[in-house]
Amino acid sequence: MFSKNKRIKRQLDGAETYEEWLKYARAQDEATGKEAWKQVEHSDLYDNKQIKLRLEKLQKVRAEGDDEGLLFLLNEGIHGNMGGMGNPKLHTQALSGTKQLIVDYVDEIASALSHIADSDNENISFEEKLDFFHRASLCFGRSALMLSGGGQLGNFHMGVLKALAEVDLIPDVISGASAGSLYAALVGTRSNEELLEFLAEDELLNVLEKEANIYQQIAKNQELVKVKDLETIVENIIPDLTFQEAFERTGRKINISVAPYGAQQKSRLLNAIASPNVLIRSAVMASCAIPGIFPPVTLMAKNKEDETQLYLPSRKWIDGSMSNDLPEKRLSRLYQVNHFIVSLTNPLVLPFVIDPSKETGRLTPIKKFGLTVMKETTQFNYSIAKRFFKYAPSSVALAANNINSIVQQNYLGDINILADFSVFNSRKVLSALSFKELNELITKGEKATWPKIEAIRVTTKIGRILDQILEEYEAKELALASSVLGKKAKTKTKAKSKKLK
Repeated sequence: MFSKNKRIKRQLDGAETYEEWLKYARAQDEATGKEAWKQVEHSDLYDNKQIKLRLEKLQKVRAEGDDEGLLFLLNEGIHGNMGGMGNPKLHTQALSGTKQLIVDYVDEIASALSHIADSDNENISFEEKLDFFHRASLCFGRSALMLSGGGQLGNFHMGVLKALAEVDLIPDVISGASAGSLYAALVGTRSNEELLEFLAEDELLNVLEKEANIYQQIAKNQELVKVKDLETIVENIIPDLTFQEAFERTGRKINISVAPYGAQQKSRLLNAIASPNVLIRSAVMASCAIPGIFPPVTLMAKNKEDETQLYLPSRKWIDGSMSNDLPEKRLSRLYQVNHFIVSLTNPLVLPFVIDPSKETGRLTPIKKFGLTVMKETTQFNYSIAKRFFKYAPSSVALAANNINSIVQQNYLGDINILADFSVFNSRKVLSALSFKELNELITKGEKATWPKIEAIRVTTKIGRILDQILEEYEAKELALASSVLGKKAKTKTKAKSKKLK
């Protein structure tokens, strides 16, 4: 048995596609008894009886063809953590999925929502269904993908995006800070078809080759990446669009974090809601402006004449990961997001992160206690030192504020894709990378994402269905409103004609 498990482990590590990896993952689950665990409904990790009861009620009502009863039943409880089924640990017991009861329940809810949306039952009006889907979406929430900073290690995000794009699981809400902003912008400026084409092997290798050539020129001079080099990479990857133009083109809600360069400023989350006319390229440049490496950046935007001009010309911005690497609270407020997928590459925090879905081992409590002490101590020291900043150079105050902000941030979500850079040369975080190194980082991102795909598929399915239904219903609502307005206009025209006669 030991040799068989070892062989399957080698096959998992050597898999070149998700389909291949999933085949070996199922074999591993079969060999370790986890496949049997998936089929057994009971677990202390969730309330299987509540889930089972609701599933049977839903199936019964649908079998009877009672659409009104189905809508009433759905109204009773449409949220993502029914019976504790959102517990992250439920999705890490087996490699190839979770409890079959949870999968069946999610599938039934998704199917029931689609059925109600398509139903022509005359007792359920369009307005009643639209109201229900709005409330259901608000209660259930939606998912967001957050891409952290990480310098050159951010190429890991490319692999994460590639893995998710190939199974059509990239959320519509995406944030990026520092290096992560480049890849959030990459996704947010391309349609699904364009993104898949960009991430296809031949095109991706072509992009990597161009990037490696730029780094090769840097390496010849034995220098760090400079502003002009970063600008070239950004221009090669990101189309020249504003946040609003990108949203209209793709429907994706991208968000880029920037940190303040002045003591009186606050961090910003740039997007189509708060800063629709800001140019995405300038937002990426600002979010990547690591203090001491790149100069602070003034944002650029389009004016009403479609001309490029300075945006908030008196303000400069720096590396977004300094203050808002993973902007969970702001995304929640703007988009009703309550489920977060994190791709974490930040080398400053990775050694201290504990994935809650894998809290095992005797050292875990000690590590958690150490992290709490470090946060409390840093905050206490900062609050004492803050009163003396008026006597110190502004650069000292800014540095202290950035350090405290980095330490106090939360770096985990509901599903965490954590980069393992234990064998990566840390000195290359801001230096030139070879074609081979770039490709290896992307491959690491893919392989780290594959074990999370089934969890992402299950936990985001209902939210994705609701978003799709609402998009269709809101389009119908707009069409109906236009039709009504058109009829009123015709009636007024006829009335005026009669008066003239």
